[in-house]
Amino acid sequence: MSRPRLWAGTFGLLAVLAATMVVAISIGAVNIPVGDVWSVIVHHVTGRGATGDPALDQIVWEFRTPRVVLAAVVGAGLAVTGAVLQTLVANPLADPIVLGFSYGASLGAVLVITVGGAALGGVGVSGTAFLGALAAGILVFALGQRAGRLAPTRLVLAGVAVGYVLLSATSFVQLKATPTELRTVMFWMLGSVAGAQWDQIPTVTVVVIGGTALVTLFGRRLNALLSGDEAATALGVDVHRLRALLLVVSALLTGTVIAVAGSIGFVGLMIPHLIRLTVGADHRRLLPLTALLGAVYLVLVDLLSRTVNRPNELPLGILTALLGAPVFLWLLRRNKNLDAA
Repeated sequence: MSRPRLWAGTFGLLAVLAATMVVAISIGAVNIPVGDVWSVIVHHVTGRGATGDPALDQIVWEFRTPRVVLAAVVGAGLAVTGAVLQTLVANPLADPIVLGFSYGASLGAVLVITVGGAALGGVGVSGTAFLGALAAGILVFALGQRAGRLAPTRLVLAGVAVGYVLLSATSFVQLKATPTELRTVMFWMLGSVAGAQWDQIPTVTVVVIGGTALVTLFGRRLNALLSGDEAATALGVDVHRLRALLLVVSALLTGTVIAVAGSIGFVGLMIPHLIRLTVGADHRRLLPLTALLGAVYLVLVDLLSRTVNRPNELPLGILTALLGAPVFLWLLRRNKNLDAA
């Protein structure tokens, strides 16, 4: 893709994201005209204009806008994490769910919800989710090596095995939960941005934007890593240090988004492949566009989750699994390199 087309595609995705978010805010139990939604947003962002009906202002700004913004940020974070992990482990089937990162983060967060943060040294949901994702990543990497080198198929199998162990541990913890806690945990584990608050958004936004910017700065090194460890080392890349950095960033992104939205699968699997088909594998282009498309995708999935079965609301994880599982099987069938790994 030429540079003008790349810039056109970037601004096009930004425009699609903005339009999708406004439409998603306007649709709900009470549909609100797009013009009124825009007026409320402009008033709160710039201080200009009037909001009109106080009830409409509350619906748009206090209830729907934080939810849509959080969905966009979480979608971007999951998509970028998937793209990084696929390069990190040299496997196109990698994503936070497949490699067990999400299950580690979920276990940490569920422990806080059921046992309490005080029993875990005062660490909050975000902290335990990050530590859980990091521990899962380290364990999967340790099990996924053969003769000191990463084996793509072995990594996926290790991730699935570790994920099941962590999922079993999470289920055991749920047995200790009260009925109220259990309902919260179950809905949270399947993923949701319902009940999003403005005070949740700054931290996760900073982490996602900062993490995306950091890995994009390492785009050339990630490109070298695609050629294999030996080729990357010959080009002056410290492969072990780079992998350690990417592991920490991936765990931080996964833990942060799961702490606010629960476990949402397959976003990191689908979106990077769709972008690669369009712009290629250059991470300097791939990662920013992946973040934008991931944001658009999860906003649309969240809109679908609250409109497809009104007045009931479906957890996000159900819909992303329904959409993502066929893509996973297609990639598994399409990628012949896995047979020889």
